[in-house]
Amino acid sequence: MTLVILALIIWLVAWRVNVVLANTAASETRFMKLLVPAIFGFTILADWELVVKGLNVPLVILPPPSMIAETFSAKLPILWKDFVQTFVKGALSGYFIGCTAAVALAVLVERFDFLRRGLLPVGNFVAALPIIGTAPILVMWFGFDWHSKAAVVVVMVFFPMLVNTVAGLGETTAMQRDLMKTYGADPWQAFIKLRLPAAMPFIFNGLKISTTLALIGAIVAEFFGSPTLGMGFRISASIGQLALDMVWAEIVVAALAGSAFYGAVAIIEKGVTFWHPSQRG
Repeated sequence: MTLVILALIIWLVAWRVNVVLANTAASETRFMKLLVPAIFGFTILADWELVVKGLNVPLVILPPPSMIAETFSAKLPILWKDFVQTFVKGALSGYFIGCTAAVALAVLVERFDFLRRGLLPVGNFVAALPIIGTAPILVMWFGFDWHSKAAVVVVMVFFPMLVNTVAGLGETTAMQRDLMKTYGADPWQAFIKLRLPAAMPFIFNGLKISTTLALIGAIVAEFFGSPTLGMGFRISASIGQLALDMVWAEIVVAALAGSAFYGAVAIIEKGVTFWHPSQRG
């Protein structure tokens, strides 16, 4: 019970420190914006460790962070192979194929009205299909290696990307398009210099949404068949062995990879759409 009381004291102290820091004059500085969530995160980890040990929570229910960190360090070669199989081969390849195809089709959809009327409703229907139902089918079609995981990712990211890009390409006003005509711009010049820049915030919105969908799709697809490596395979096998520390280590890898991927896309967005009001300040 002593550890539980200590966890409560740490929580109250950290809460008070964060309240003070968040209300100081320097609260808007970059250092303070990093310090406050860092304190909050370390507080959660410390309380997790103390409460689990103080209440003697079984390891198969919730292992302490120290045990997860130890497993993470000891199993680093296995975790790296799983990362390459799931994220690099499955998620990234499917992400680039799906997003590139969606942008290319969006250009045609925006140009030909019959595609907009016919394809987008079908796209919305396909996007609503549960991945838990389509993943086994795609695994049977494309085999158990990373190709089937990439196919699942393509299905998951294609239609959100398509809908966002089509919406972005239609964002320009009639006055802006007329102005381009008065300048003597041909359709290709109007597309490159007006419609594509106007669509960039929407395109990056779709790209950011798809980063999360890609990783989820690749991991879920591995539950339905994979070689003896990959995050989804490892999580499924470790649950069967009651090795919850390994499951949490894979979750940490997935969280780090997903956050880094999203952050990289957000940084690129900030550089490309620096002129947009959402990027100011």
